[in-house]
Amino acid sequence: MKTEVEEKKIIRCAIYTRKSTTEGLDQEFTSLDNQRESAESYIQSQKSQGWIAITDNYDDGGFTGANIDRPA
Repeated sequence: MKTEVEEKKIIRCAIYTRKSTTEGLDQEFTSLDNQRESAESYIQSQKSQGWIAITDNYDDGGFTGANIDRPA
């Protein structure tokens, strides 16, 4: 049996998006936006488990996964 404290536990979820090239990043809707929407939908589906998306964006547009030299 779960206690009231366990039922109200909040799990803050950060969403990290990445695109390895800058191609298409100047468009109104990019693959980074699509990744974010998909992750937000999944987090929303877990709302009953206490998941919430934080509002900060963690986007790496134009940075390849082979390089760890990235902005902050």
